[in-house]
Amino acid sequence: MKKIAITIVLALFVVSCKSKAIAVAASNAPTTEAAGYMTSKKIIENYYNNKNQFSTLYIKSSARYADNKQTQNVTAEIRIKKDEQILVSIRFLGITMAKALITPKSVNYYEKINGSYFEGDFSSLSQWLGTDLDYNKIQNMLLGQAIDDLTKGKYLESLLEQTYRLDDASNSNTKKSFFLDADNFLVQKQEITQTAEERMIKVAYADSKVYNEATLPTSVLINTFQKKGNTEINLDYNTVTFNEELSFPYSVPNGYKRIIIK
Repeated sequence: MKKIAITIVLALFVVSCKSKAIAVAASNAPTTEAAGYMTSKKIIENYYNNKNQFSTLYIKSSARYADNKQTQNVTAEIRIKKDEQILVSIRFLGITMAKALITPKSVNYYEKINGSYFEGDFSSLSQWLGTDLDYNKIQNMLLGQAIDDLTKGKYLESLLEQTYRLDDASNSNTKKSFFLDADNFLVQKQEITQTAEERMIKVAYADSKVYNEATLPTSVLINTFQKKGNTEINLDYNTVTFNEELSFPYSVPNGYKRIIIK
């Protein structure tokens, strides 16, 4: 249960596995619309034209967690006040086993089995996980959006079977690829690879549903690969409501021990 809570919310960016060679995409030179091909700039522009206007979001999800040793099925309740806070509650047979409260400045969680909790900011957590982490990345991943602001990067684009692929063109240890549907420019999949650490994460979205406020995936599949083992998390969004007044109750039970990250 502890692993589910941490992995779903906090360790979404613990990426793994050996880096695979990224195919060299086509140049940014303009091509004909008849070929169904667009430059990365135009792809990104169309992606951000998708509607995403809401103040709060409530998601009730069934969650399946699997690693090399175990498989567990729980319920994950996700409450989002857009750009302000996220509360994730993990329940098993109706009993709250873990909670995580995330804001742009802080990360807090507790889990019941070991009676432990964490309070800190993203800098200490990012150092612990070995990769940059912030509020927007977590929020975007849960919403089926690109984890990065695509307007701030440079990408090599390619088109294969009605899917646009954007590969981060920066020369860094962390490689990122985004796969967007060529018809509606929604994110189908995103991959992050840390070459030196031999870590990778793949996040795939399925069966997007259009609401008045936004378009959300109905299924989120997260696979992480690393030398110490692989994990898989499957979230099925069963109930979704927008713009309701939500509370974000969070308090660490008495007697829990604090986790210190150095």
